[in-house]
Amino acid sequence: MDQKAEGEPDRLLFPWHLGVYDAHCHPTDTMPNVTNIPAMKSRVLTIMATRGQDQELVAEVANQYCVKSSDTSNLTEGCVVPCFGWHPWFTHQIYNDMEEIPSEPDSENFKIQHYISVLRPQPDQAIDLEFLCGLPQPRSLKQFIKQTEAYLKKYPIALVGEIGLDKSFRLPEGQPTKEAKSKDPHMTPGSREGRGLSPFRVHIDHQKAVLMAQLKLAGEMNRAVSIHGVQVHGGLLEVLRESWKGYEKEVLTKKERKKISKAAPSPQDKKHDEASNNKPNPFPPRICLHSYSGPPENLKQYFHQSVPADIFISLSAVINLQKTTDAKATELIVAVPDDRILVESDLHIAGEEMDQRLEEMVRRICFTKKWELENGVKKLGQNWHRFVFG
Repeated sequence: MDQKAEGEPDRLLFPWHLGVYDAHCHPTDTMPNVTNIPAMKSRVLTIMATRGQDQELVAEVANQYCVKSSDTSNLTEGCVVPCFGWHPWFTHQIYNDMEEIPSEPDSENFKIQHYISVLRPQPDQAIDLEFLCGLPQPRSLKQFIKQTEAYLKKYPIALVGEIGLDKSFRLPEGQPTKEAKSKDPHMTPGSREGRGLSPFRVHIDHQKAVLMAQLKLAGEMNRAVSIHGVQVHGGLLEVLRESWKGYEKEVLTKKERKKISKAAPSPQDKKHDEASNNKPNPFPPRICLHSYSGPPENLKQYFHQSVPADIFISLSAVINLQKTTDAKATELIVAVPDDRILVESDLHIAGEEMDQRLEEMVRRICFTKKWELENGVKKLGQNWHRFVFG
C-alpha cells in the first residue's frame, strides 16, 4: 500500500512526535471505530459532516474529543476539529427556500416536483415514480443553515465542510438491500451502501445555490471551509469569485507598494481599517480544496494576488497517489506554495490505516519538495494551524 516514490532514499523513522494533522476525514461513517482516535499517532483529525445522518454524529465526537484551543501540543486537550456542512452528493435532499418559501414542503407532491426540478436528466414522473418516491423528503436550506450556525456557535473552533460541487456523481438506485447492509452493519446510513447508480445527477445550479449559502455562513462566522470539487474546477472558481466579488485585493506594482510603505497611515485610515476588520465578509477567510485533482496549472488562479481568501490545497494518498493520478501528484506538489499545502487521509475508519495513509502522503510531499522529513512535518503542521485557526 505504502509505495516509495522513484528515487526516494531509504526511509527514516517517522517523526510522529512533532505532530501530524489530518486536514480532512470521515470517521463518523464508521462510529464503532471512533474510540480509536485518541490512540492514533496523528495529533488531530479534522472531521467532516456531509449529510443529514452525520451532522449530530460529528457533534457527538466533538463533545468527547474536541480540541480546546490553537495550542495542540497538549495531547490531553482534545484531538478532533469538527466540521459541519452539506456535501454536493446530497444536495438534492435540500430545497432552496433562501428567497422564497414554498407551499406545503412536507407533502408528497412537493417532494416529487422538487426532485424533478433538481435532477438531470429530468425524471419522468410516470416512469421514474418509484425511484422518486424512494428518495427522502427534502429539507429546508434555510433551516439547515440555521442548524449549522448553531453548531458553529457551540464549537468555536469548528469549520464548515464538506461542501462543494461535483458534476460526475450519480445518485444511487433505490433502497439499500439487506445483503448490502449486512456486509457492513456499522456503516452510518445515507451513503451508497452497495447500490448501483441511477442515471440522475444533481443540477449544477442547485449545487451552486447550496454551496453559496454555506460559503456566506462561513464568512459571517469567520470560519474556514473544506471544499470538494470534481470535474468542475472552472465552475468552482466561478462560484468562489462570485462570493468575494467586490472584495478583491488591489494588486500594486513594486513602485506603488514602496510609496505606500513610506507613508504613515492617518488616524482616519486606521479607524477605517479597524471597522473593515470587524465587519464579516460574505466569503470564508480560508479555503481548503481537499484532495485536489484538477490541472496543476489551474492553481495559479487560486493563488493570484487579488484573491482575498487564503487558499490551501490538501492532498491524500487515497486520491492523489493512485496509479492513475500518481504522475500528476509530483506536478501538484511542486505547484502548491510551501505554506499552503496540507495532508489528509480522506478515510472513513479511524485507526491505523489513517495513520499509514497520512505518513505515505507526508513522505511523498517531503521527497518531492526536497524537505528534510522532520522539517517537512513541522511545516505541514504550521500550515494546518494557519488553515484552521488563521
